[in-house]
Amino acid sequence: MDSLISTLKWSSEIINPGGKQKVAQQIAAMVKDGDVLGVGSGSTVYMALLAIAERIKAEGLNILAIPTSLEISMFCSQLGIPLTTLFEHTPDWLFDGADEVDPNNWLIKGRGGAMFKEKLLIRSSTLNYIIVDDSKLVPKLGTNFPVPVEVFPQALLHVESELKKLGANSVVLRPAKGKDGPIVTENNNLIFDCRFDEITDALEREIKAITGVIESGLFIGYDLHILTAENN
Repeated sequence: MDSLISTLKWSSEIINPGGKQKVAQQIAAMVKDGDVLGVGSGSTVYMALLAIAERIKAEGLNILAIPTSLEISMFCSQLGIPLTTLFEHTPDWLFDGADEVDPNNWLIKGRGGAMFKEKLLIRSSTLNYIIVDDSKLVPKLGTNFPVPVEVFPQALLHVESELKKLGANSVVLRPAKGKDGPIVTENNNLIFDCRFDEITDALEREIKAITGVIESGLFIGYDLHILTAENN
């Protein structure tokens, strides 16, 4: 009988599969025997895992993965990619997606609700690849997506007030799909989606300084390598 893990499928339509497949193959080609990989979230990351799993089967590579989300953890198990944690290892390098990338290589991430561990893994890794299709390239952050802010539930009202003092003109509690009420993050917290007229280089630090904020989806000033899957 097939198990739940063995029959697991990606939960949404994969946009631009041809372009993403090319970037996925590029990521898979970088993997070396013995690597510890930080593995982010998103459909391009999923496709890269498929390509890496093919190399493991064909070449007998021994690698370990540190995933950022429960979903990616389950796919690693399905594909036979062994897991580890930051208690045992730090990543040799990481690959992840993004919701927006501006000309400075600043990012908005967090549509999947995993930005805390995504940021932790990026900070723990010395080499980070961000894989996106060209629809994610924007002239300035906030063009298409709000800034996600992960919040401890009992701090909602305090954090909302402080975000507005920082210039947020819209602060919305993100609702869940498939359940009643708000979405719950990988860390059992809630998410505000916030709109700002201007995103400065200090805003990430200012948001994080608010008591009750666990993390934001702003990634400003990080050393990142952007790999773009061009739309066909």
